[in-house]
Amino acid sequence: MFTLKNTRYHPQASKQGGVALVVALVLLVLVTLVGLAAIRGTTMQQQMTSNFYDRETAFQSSEAALRVAASIVSTTPNATFIRNCSPTSGNACLGNPYIDPSLPANAIQNVVSGSGVGQFSAGAVAASQPQYIIENMGVFADPTLNPNALLTSNSLQYDEGVGSGGSAAASASSTYFRITARSGDPATIGDRSIVTLQAMVKQ
Repeated sequence: MFTLKNTRYHPQASKQGGVALVVALVLLVLVTLVGLAAIRGTTMQQQMTSNFYDRETAFQSSEAALRVAASIVSTTPNATFIRNCSPTSGNACLGNPYIDPSLPANAIQNVVSGSGVGQFSAGAVAASQPQYIIENMGVFADPTLNPNALLTSNSLQYDEGVGSGGSAAASASSTYFRITARSGDPATIGDRSIVTLQAMVKQ
């Protein structure tokens, strides 16, 4: 005689070794690093844009100071604050007058704020009003008045006649002024950008 038994099949549960959890954690770390890199890149771009804008603003202020100083040279070339740097003055003027220890106190001029002639308003965006220094470099041969001034080994290059009574050389010479402008005083503008420009103007 056969006896039927009620048997049930119980499948064995698969053992989990924790691999899925490790992979999920690694992916989470990678996503976090990518997000942090993106945030850092965006922050860097914003800082670069801000610095570029600040420098452009400072550059425009320095250009305005150059124009104001050039107008002063045209109208009042004998102003008392213009420094004498001509060869006969005996003054040793540095290329950057702002770091010259012998610079007179009144040589650094602030651009007057306003919209009139010889004035400029830097506005609220700029760090401060720009400044300028005008220096009289002396009388030299003017190539635009005498083409021979550019030739080598001529009397004009050896200052023969200029300043010594030579009428031919004196008629072909001009007074040259050096203008050095900067966007503001470093002592007052903090960590804002400073742009220094320099130009030669003849009168």
